[in-house]
Amino acid sequence: MATHDPYEALRCAGFRRYLVGNVVATVGQGMQTVAVGWELYERTDSAFALGLVGLVQVLPIFGLALIAGAAADRFDRKRIVLAALGLLGVSAVGLAIASTQHAPLVTIYALLFLGGIARAFLGPAKSALLPQVVPTGVFRNAVTWYSGGWQGAEVLGPAIGGAVIGLTQAAAPAYLLNGLAAGCFIVLLATVPCRSIAHPETTHRERRRDVLLAGVRYVGRTKVLLGALTLDLLAVLLGGTTAILPVFARDILHVGPVGLGWLLAAPSLGAVSMAVALAHRPPFERTGRALLMAVAGFGVSILLFGVSTSFLFSLLLLVSAGAWDSVSVVIRAALVQLGTPEAMRGRVSAVNTLFIDTSNELGAFESGTAAALVGPELAVVIGGIGTMGAVAFAMRRWPELRKLGRLVEN
Repeated sequence: MATHDPYEALRCAGFRRYLVGNVVATVGQGMQTVAVGWELYERTDSAFALGLVGLVQVLPIFGLALIAGAAADRFDRKRIVLAALGLLGVSAVGLAIASTQHAPLVTIYALLFLGGIARAFLGPAKSALLPQVVPTGVFRNAVTWYSGGWQGAEVLGPAIGGAVIGLTQAAAPAYLLNGLAAGCFIVLLATVPCRSIAHPETTHRERRRDVLLAGVRYVGRTKVLLGALTLDLLAVLLGGTTAILPVFARDILHVGPVGLGWLLAAPSLGAVSMAVALAHRPPFERTGRALLMAVAGFGVSILLFGVSTSFLFSLLLLVSAGAWDSVSVVIRAALVQLGTPEAMRGRVSAVNTLFIDTSNELGAFESGTAAALVGPELAVVIGGIGTMGAVAFAMRRWPELRKLGRLVEN
């Protein structure tokens, strides 16, 4: 019987460079998230203005996700990732200039929209590229370390961003550092060897619409995958708190920008701890049950966060929420990539990206709007209850999900 090697993906030099580059870029994005939230709330005192951040970033993803997925299956995925990172860097530098000049809010939203365009292409191409970076047979282990690295960066990014803002009392340095981080990923990725794949040519007999919708149809007929993606969408849409954490930091917990950074970092601290633990254990034997329990645990943590008035307890609850979410992330990523044909990974990854970014960004809009209408505490409590309701709905709607056993890597 073969022994489980928790570090098998890390023994691949190309994957290590890919992982480090993604971690650096994610740290930069985390810094920018803190900076945008802090700057907008300081300028507007409006939870709704914070919610609009999510809306303007998800709109281009709605419009471009399927096109981006088809592009990732037709063209060189590595080049698409490099181009998208360059556009993210341009958006970050633009935000720094706009912040320094105290530009109108519409300028900030426009630059975030530009970043959303980049993310629409980055998500599917980057997800579909990962199996080309690691040797066959170690993808699931690579996903675990990739998720852990990403979550670790989500810890560092907001914490560093909050510290930078606290020291400089300005958002522009955080934006500039994000642009630099995107450039670092570009340099590292350019040196990563990727396994070549055959990109299918579209014949004149194929309808363009059929090519674009192939990923949607694949997910629609794969009930377990559809259930997992829908469950994640509902959980994050209802239970997301990131957008209104500036309100909790300033008006409820009274901890300022440095405390805001730690609140934003806390979920990822829990997630990276869980990811390391998952890397050191064999795959789940009852994957579906683990997924449902993880989402339910996430909902309970969010509900309790909504009623907490202690900064330390709130941090611990967000750490718990992030740990539960990490289980869901690893399982969902493995479901998307392990069972998807190579020629369709870009389009299926685009659907996955659409689900993820829809839940994250529309969840931000929903939480900002709900906080403006009923108050931040009640909005979060309702979201936690709704997340647990989503688990019950998924169990009833997709019984195949509850019965899902061990995932087998081809």
